[in-house]
Amino acid sequence: MKNLIFILGAGLAFAACAPSTSTPKVPEASAQTSAVKTAAAVKPENLKTALFAGGCFWCIESDFEKLGGVVDVVSGYTGGRTDNPDYKKVSYTETGHYEAVKVTYDSSVIDYNGLLDYFWRHIDPTDPNGQFCDKGSSYRTAVFANEEQIATARKSKNDIAVSKPFDGPIVTEILPASTFFLAEEYHQDYYKKNPVQYKRYRTGCRRDARVQQLWGAEKTAGYGSGDKKAKETKTYGSGK
Repeated sequence: MKNLIFILGAGLAFAACAPSTSTPKVPEASAQTSAVKTAAAVKPENLKTALFAGGCFWCIESDFEKLGGVVDVVSGYTGGRTDNPDYKKVSYTETGHYEAVKVTYDSSVIDYNGLLDYFWRHIDPTDPNGQFCDKGSSYRTAVFANEEQIATARKSKNDIAVSKPFDGPIVTEILPASTFFLAEEYHQDYYKKNPVQYKRYRTGCRRDARVQQLWGAEKTAGYGSGDKKAKETKTYGSGK
């Protein structure tokens, strides 16, 4: 939902995953912890990519950049019917695109199954209409998997449906990967460029509160280190 959302009582107004009209200020050093490293430090044969739609791409980009083994995360659009989508078209017309992220990762550190495990526990997979305060087709959740990934993605969804600590069906779709279009530059690393507005939006949207309500302590237990030992633990997933 791109309209302004007002939190009554607190007197707080914030735009739902919409950019500020003010000039963004880039901090000298981000207070956020990031696990991202340069691709040049990874053997080329170990570099893999994966596509995820988890609601507002500012947030899911920020989440994945904290995961060990992740090399790079960029925001964009995928799954739609038109070429060269932009923010305005995706937000205000039905192009069919999802806000999504492209995750580049070091497969010697974390595998695709590990990314899936992490993804599930950072979204609300029970919401068919969007995510948290953001409603609309572009905010739906999905895993966009290529031919090598799709069986793993489907199994992961089935496993989560059995083991989830909450009621309600998993409505997140597993879809064939399609062309990923890079979003505008001002959306990239938005949480670093505009930390105050980003924090206000994320808190007001109650993203973390809802995730905690759904997943509880399981959300963080064993996740984020990205090393092989963590991948083998029960809380992280099989890693295979």
